[in-house]
Amino acid sequence: MKYYINTYGCQMNVHESEKLAGILEEMGYTLADSDKTADVVVFNTCAIRESAEQKIFGNIGMLKSVKAANPNMIIAVCGCMSQQKGYPEMIVKKYPYVDIIFGTHNLAKFKEFLNKKKSQKRVVEVVETEDIKLRDSMEATRTSGTNAWVNITYGCNNFCTYCIVPYVRGREVSRPMQDIIDEVEKLLKKGFKQITLLGQNVNSYGNDIDDEKVNFANLLRELDKLDYKYRLRFMTSHPKDLSKEVIDAMANGKHICHYLHLPVQSGSDEILKKMNRHYDTKRYFSVIDMARKAMPDIEFSSDIIVGFPGETEEDFEDTINLVKKVRYQQLFTFIYSKRKGTVAEKMPNQVDIKTKKQRLSKLIEIEREIATEISQKYLGKKVEVLVEGIHPKKKGYLMGSTDFGKTISFEGDENLLGSFVSVLVDKANHTTLSGKIVDVLDKSNSEYNLPKDKVRRK
Repeated sequence: MKYYINTYGCQMNVHESEKLAGILEEMGYTLADSDKTADVVVFNTCAIRESAEQKIFGNIGMLKSVKAANPNMIIAVCGCMSQQKGYPEMIVKKYPYVDIIFGTHNLAKFKEFLNKKKSQKRVVEVVETEDIKLRDSMEATRTSGTNAWVNITYGCNNFCTYCIVPYVRGREVSRPMQDIIDEVEKLLKKGFKQITLLGQNVNSYGNDIDDEKVNFANLLRELDKLDYKYRLRFMTSHPKDLSKEVIDAMANGKHICHYLHLPVQSGSDEILKKMNRHYDTKRYFSVIDMARKAMPDIEFSSDIIVGFPGETEEDFEDTINLVKKVRYQQLFTFIYSKRKGTVAEKMPNQVDIKTKKQRLSKLIEIEREIATEISQKYLGKKVEVLVEGIHPKKKGYLMGSTDFGKTISFEGDENLLGSFVSVLVDKANHTTLSGKIVDVLDKSNSEYNLPKDKVRRK
């Protein structure tokens, strides 16, 4: 029996698909070559933008004829989209050949749903809350190479006016600190060389736990004590909650990367207020300055939404000026998309699509120029690289990442996968670096092998 998982959206979804893969493999399923040849097909969905939904619905639709030819195929739809009010009913109506629909809160019951399907036509179960201990007990089939994702919180309390996440993932819940430490140490013993902590807002970790010692800064410090050669990353940080204590933990840590993804969303104070972001540009710049003072070598990335309701040319120019001042290594840019059930959906002065596209194009052009300049400053320098995979296009070449989050390619043998090497940079463009290995800093000596890509992220 074969399975195939289509994953859309964020890293949280990628990790949750790893957990679904773990359930399927424990049941005896193995990975199929495509969703058209699988016995069980899972769509782990995203609801953050309209374009994601359209792609998901299109891909579900493409399986109609495959399902007709193979009635025993089971098609399951889960994740944020299916958690939205009214969506399960709509999926059943438009795609009656979908067999299982469940939301973000009952992931751990997937095996039960598969067994239920044997005796009934369709399984639809979407609940409002969950026991996170049940989800944390799930064994994941890790699919992200040298990196292992680790949840530290679930849900979100921020209610940004454009965002559906709090409605589909619920209120914020922090995992016990010792559980996180134990999971990370277990992963390091298995040979993983990078740990990425996940949360909708990692900086608010511990706010719901009645213990002043349980906070994000202390979690970083405790994980940094683990005596392995590895990197520690985290996402996503909210500017309103990023503290000096967290920055100090980063600066003083021996494992914590000097790279910070800090979504600003807009450079206009007026738009930030409409977005309900709870900070202004003065606060944002103060955090950037604080981080750069503590870590002069730090690099930043960010998310920016273009064309939020009411955004004027002056507002957009404020965003451009912020980008030029901060100088991000990378930007993730999005055109504002209405999300049903959010406050922004009904806001006046919606920006037309032509204006949105023009602004996005200008922003991307400026980002490219800045990113190229940042890359070029590493020419002729040695950088420490974690070897993560084989180059998909250049035979005999490997791919890796730097501490500061830049992708780099270089010639090398497969036996270096999972190792740390020193690379002399000789070429640079806006997205990647390339160079030559000058030293092997830490050879992987475990039996760990890069797992196959069992989660197809869209």
